[in-house]
Amino acid sequence: MVLGVAGGIAAYKAVEVCRRLVDAGVHVAPVLTADAQRFVGAVTFSAVASEPARTSLWDAPEPIPHTHLGQSADLIVVAPATANVIGKYAAGISDDLLTATLLATRAPVLVCPAMHTEMWEHVAVQENIATLRRRGVHVLEPEAGRLAGGDVGAGRLAEPGVIAETALALLAGGIGALTGVSVLVTAGGTREAIDPVRFVGNRSSGKMGHAVAREAARRGARVTLVTTTTPVAPIAGEIVPVESADAMHEAVMAHAAGADVVVMAAAVADFRPKAVADQKLKKGDGVPEVVLEPTIDILSALGRAKRPGQFLVGFAAETESVVEHAAAKLRAKNVDLMVANDVAAEDSGFEVDTNRAVLLDSTGRALELPLMGKDALAGLILDRVADAVAKKEPQQA
Repeated sequence: MVLGVAGGIAAYKAVEVCRRLVDAGVHVAPVLTADAQRFVGAVTFSAVASEPARTSLWDAPEPIPHTHLGQSADLIVVAPATANVIGKYAAGISDDLLTATLLATRAPVLVCPAMHTEMWEHVAVQENIATLRRRGVHVLEPEAGRLAGGDVGAGRLAEPGVIAETALALLAGGIGALTGVSVLVTAGGTREAIDPVRFVGNRSSGKMGHAVAREAARRGARVTLVTTTTPVAPIAGEIVPVESADAMHEAVMAHAAGADVVVMAAAVADFRPKAVADQKLKKGDGVPEVVLEPTIDILSALGRAKRPGQFLVGFAAETESVVEHAAAKLRAKNVDLMVANDVAAEDSGFEVDTNRAVLLDSTGRALELPLMGKDALAGLILDRVADAVAKKEPQQA
């Protein structure tokens, strides 16, 4: 993989991108522009990369370095990609080693822009980005946050972990399967307030939903994650934090209409206190009576609102008769794929990194899976999703 580093303050983050990719087993060849070296030295990249950093068309060991790099690369990542490099790439200008390599390759290219908000939003930059996208270049859009000079706004380089994961997905070839597909994922257990301090909830950590969202992003999907818990690793996409079933319902229904795929992995509480105390309940006042009422069934609401071509994935956390209960839910809630698991098992379900799942489809067929990590299960679920999106028909187990 060629890692191109352009001349922006975010160049220092490219060192971490390089390190993560090398740690993942990728052979990384760094290429630095002259301006990049104003921010970080070539020696730094040479120390952490797989081979010495290249900085010029004229002092490389090969007589035609850009051709060598372009033809041998499985992927080229430009991070940060400045407005200057983006403009040259879009216009076909090759006046240094990096831009010449970009024009001399047929490998996938991932561009990670970073610049001030005014520059990122300028019509020229946006038109250049649109041009690159039309040509098949992958663009990992910048984040909003603190910029150089103390400004705050859009234009901040995506986090190194997100860049590395996206690059790994491109190298694995999986990103194309869901490129351009809008995927809405929910994660975590909801909290239903008893008073300002206490709540009714469950033990869901959100790990399964986060794994699905992360894998969907790796495969190129535009991800929206509605979650009650904070992901432990970066996830590329929009993250919508919520707490209660009502808040999750509102957020999900607001985004579901525009989603091609909805994965309802969250463990939504079935009941909530009918009345919520304004102040903390005191032990000295005696044992309070908490009367419960049902929460809204978000999965059923999604099933009723599902439009033609939309693919809906549900999760069924069961403690007995797992397949039978999950199959009944699939039929009743108009779900295309139901993921059932026995949360009573010590190595499956809540608060652990593994699951023993059963995949049930709309034909009623069931596929029982062995114990596996949640990341692996997310991959199998999204294999089904990708097939369904491609065929636009229910899949069989």
